[in-house]
Amino acid sequence: MPEGGFLAAVGRRPWIGLVIAVTVVAIDQWTKQLAIAALDFRSPEKVTSWFDWMLTYNTGAAFSFLADAGGWQRWFLSGVALAVSIFLVVWLFRLAPRDRVLVAPMGCILGGGVGNLVDRVTMGHVVDFISLHYQDWYWPAFNIADSAITLGAIGWLLSAFLGGTVHDDNAVNV
Repeated sequence: MPEGGFLAAVGRRPWIGLVIAVTVVAIDQWTKQLAIAALDFRSPEKVTSWFDWMLTYNTGAAFSFLADAGGWQRWFLSGVALAVSIFLVVWLFRLAPRDRVLVAPMGCILGGGVGNLVDRVTMGHVVDFISLHYQDWYWPAFNIADSAITLGAIGWLLSAFLGGTVHDDNAVNV
């Protein structure tokens, strides 16, 4: 293992971000198919006092933004997701050595975005099935893709705030 540990090794291999993304898409699509097969629409299946499985569909963006926009949002949001995904793939392979700690977070964000893009293009909505709540307060339902995007964004922010970079002894300083 190269000096710097596992994360340093991942950061030196930007293609690992694509492996992470493909894994996220596969798990996301699999769990969504399980939810569609096992759950009744908008009928919560209690797991704990604060967690339910509940099948729901989101035609909008995050937190159902634009959900009632009349249908045009499907293709607009799909186009945005496709453009961002292409941008992330290009950026992933152009990362400077000092920024390659972002490989895993970018892979999570890319995989989550593509997972939801697949839903939006094939079904016209995103499948959500995880419902968290406390008494009468409910967090908007979400899915594995949304979780991956959130974890990727947290990783990205932690890297930015903690100054986490992968140091490459072979890098040329200009």
